[in-house]
Amino acid sequence: MTDPFRLDGRRALVTGANTGIGQAIAVALARAGAEVGCAARRDPDETLDRIATEGGQGHAVPLDLSDPMAAGPVLEQGGYDILVNNAGIIRRADSLDFTEADWDAVMDLNLKAVFFTSQAFARALGGRAGAIVNIASLLSFQGGIRVPSYTASKHGVAGLTKILANEWASKGINVNAIAPGYIATNNTEALRADADRNKAILDRIPAGRWGDPEDIAETAVFLCSKAASYIHGAVINVDGGWLAR
Repeated sequence: MTDPFRLDGRRALVTGANTGIGQAIAVALARAGAEVGCAARRDPDETLDRIATEGGQGHAVPLDLSDPMAAGPVLEQGGYDILVNNAGIIRRADSLDFTEADWDAVMDLNLKAVFFTSQAFARALGGRAGAIVNIASLLSFQGGIRVPSYTASKHGVAGLTKILANEWASKGINVNAIAPGYIATNNTEALRADADRNKAILDRIPAGRWGDPEDIAETAVFLCSKAASYIHGAVINVDGGWLAR
């Protein structure tokens, strides 16, 4: 019997694949049988080494999505049928002091690039079935503080996920999103090192631990697989129960 969770014969493109959540997703997709294009501004050598160690297939895709249209040529030639929009940035400042430059940089990468990369991917499919997984955030549901453009962009990612699902589900393209909770990555190292802040975060998480990048990665594998073929437009919070608290 065919395992509905396997991705054998599929080709995936993961943006921001050189570290953290993107790296974990790329490795997990390869472990499930996909050939993975690891897209990043810097060489994803560590990611490719991990994929090779686990017997998977991967290749580097130089891609700088600070130009939101940059993925078009890559997708036209790549033959991909899975896209994971993971690349993103965050800028912090009080809303009274937030600059136009920081607003534009975050919105261009976190939202504009997600839309136009997804558009290029869907066009390149040429009628074939495919799957898109967007990386949203708990701030797709909450406001947060001192991150106005990040919050706006991640609310936008949730909305894009739904509208693209509405338009493309009938074409055999599954569009869904994952909203990670507090995940142990380089980006959260300072929070985990702050004893008071770390305790406050853990006290709010029913699971009682920080998430691992692999928690997000295995959810992405599921959403790309046949097992999720009737899931369209979902924004799944993988947060140890944070939002349920």
